[in-house]
Amino acid sequence: MTFTAHAHHDAVLRARVALLGSQTLPARQEVAAYRVLAQVSPLAYLPLLTVALFEYSRQDFAHEPETALALRAEAVAAARRMYAMEPARGPLLITALSHYREQLELMGREEELAAVDRETALVASGRTLPL
Repeated sequence: MTFTAHAHHDAVLRARVALLGSQTLPARQEVAAYRVLAQVSPLAYLPLLTVALFEYSRQDFAHEPETALALRAEAVAAARRMYAMEPARGPLLITALSHYREQLELMGREEELAAVDRETALVASGRTLPL
């Protein structure tokens, strides 16, 4: 086993242990664990990562709109990956887009809202997203 593979394996084990622990994790640690685990088990952890990123943006970065927007954009990216693997997970992507749209509105970024609305309509209609 190479050092890189060993380090990756250790990160996965640490993430699993953290999530299985008896105490509630801070949002930052939960997101970090899901980011690691989504790399090895995307079908299981991308939905959890999507939700955790939104909660992290809302709880810890409500006062930092740019950071909150970046976290919500990451949540949308995770939901898009999930949707690409399982189109039945459209509601997850619609919810992530809705949270992203909410942050865009709060920040007055009107020019980006139309693209979010178009993507939401595509997903809601069941059509696949263009790559």
